[in-house]
Amino acid sequence: MDFKDYYSTLGVVKTATGKELKQAFRKLARKYHPDVNPNDKTSESKFKEVNEAYEVLGDPEKRKKYDELGANWRAYENMPPPGAGGGRGFGGGFPGGGGFGGGVHTMSEQEMQEMFGAGGFSDFFQAFFGGDVESPRSPRGSARSRARRGRDIEQEIELSLEDVYRGVTRRLQFRLGGQTRSVDVRIPAGVGEGSRVRIAGEGEPGAGGAPAGDLYLRIRVAADATYERKGQDLYVKVPVPLTTAVLGGEADVRTIAGKSLRLKIPSTTQHGQVFRLKGHGMPITGKAGEYGDLYATADVQLPKQLTPEQRAHYESLQKLERNEHQQVH
Repeated sequence: MDFKDYYSTLGVVKTATGKELKQAFRKLARKYHPDVNPNDKTSESKFKEVNEAYEVLGDPEKRKKYDELGANWRAYENMPPPGAGGGRGFGGGFPGGGGFGGGVHTMSEQEMQEMFGAGGFSDFFQAFFGGDVESPRSPRGSARSRARRGRDIEQEIELSLEDVYRGVTRRLQFRLGGQTRSVDVRIPAGVGEGSRVRIAGEGEPGAGGAPAGDLYLRIRVAADATYERKGQDLYVKVPVPLTTAVLGGEADVRTIAGKSLRLKIPSTTQHGQVFRLKGHGMPITGKAGEYGDLYATADVQLPKQLTPEQRAHYESLQKLERNEHQQVH
């Protein structure tokens, strides 16, 4: 069994602060994470080493014991094993995992084994920080292995754009463990396509007294016939008669909230010209009273039929345009 230089593994000096350790761990964990490097055994091994190093150095008590061990590790290794008199180890048990502030999370033995199989941590770690108290063969270790948080489950839910605008409560029914479950879920207003809503404790039940997992609803927003959504902004086409586009006037704009707005159309408005209506878009989740914007695109309507009188006017306009063109040239 070789001594593990955890400082070297994280690429920091022995005097590194907790903040420096955390930064180094985050950087390396992102670099070697299995999700980033699928089927890469080298990265998988590096990820385990980085996680193990921070599991020790990120905990002040474990770091202190590790620093005290130092070069005396071989003498420690030669001590009688637990139960043979004296007992090896510093006491205490295997860490239960968890974060060390700022959202950082080192995986517990259970999580490491689930991801990488048996032996998630090295023999060195098990010998010096696991201790016989938490051995899988001991009663306490057995209880630990039996206590397991329930798995999270995920389910897709489709909503209309109006549902998302207003926020809705839906009663969901799904099968879990051979039984049909029903739960009322409140979907907050403004959620986006692909976002997930967490319902705590509605996942698979835990084992050995451990808590249940969570239910995650993945949001899918159905296409809307009137509005196009981009982030929290909405886009809508507004029919504008040709005469209004040329001479100016007003056009009606219907918002997703059901309000009718009068949009001022300047003279010589071009087809496709966009007008911004501030605050008439989608609600911004978590920010009460804040909304995106509504963008109205002028859809200039050409006449499909002409009366004799209309034709006469358009012909007069055509002659006028030709005369002006000849005068210019």
